[in-house]
Amino acid sequence: MSLRHTLAALAVTLFITPLAVRADTPIFSTEDGLALGGYDVVAFFEDQNAISGSEEFSLMWKGVVWRFTSSGNQARFEANPRAYAPVFGGYCAYAMSQGYLAPGDPQLWLIDNGELYLLNNDSVRQIWQDEAPDLLREAQGNWPGLLRD
Repeated sequence: MSLRHTLAALAVTLFITPLAVRADTPIFSTEDGLALGGYDVVAFFEDQNAISGSEEFSLMWKGVVWRFTSSGNQARFEANPRAYAPVFGGYCAYAMSQGYLAPGDPQLWLIDNGELYLLNNDSVRQIWQDEAPDLLREAQGNWPGLLRD
């Protein structure tokens, strides 16, 4: 196939592929392909602590790798991943409420009404806690649309 034909085929592919599919930001914020930077998402709920997971206990879900501290935590996640997955894909909840994407920091987290939220820095943690209902409404209005902007 000539270069001209290759470029033409590429142009057709790009033209017929929906823009949203071509430019989507991953639904889960990752660090080197790891959800929550490799922290065990189940441990936030079970141990009330941010604990690094192990490569030994890991799985792929929604295009990212999730790590766990034990086979038990991995099994809990596999049984109901949506119960443990962070809200807003692990992006900073405060940033989402303000209309932009920022990675969440697994060391800055909170669980509210059984939902895991990550924040990006200490300065927004208190703001989020003080204004959670309003900020949550704003963030929900921006999610998941910001992934396509």
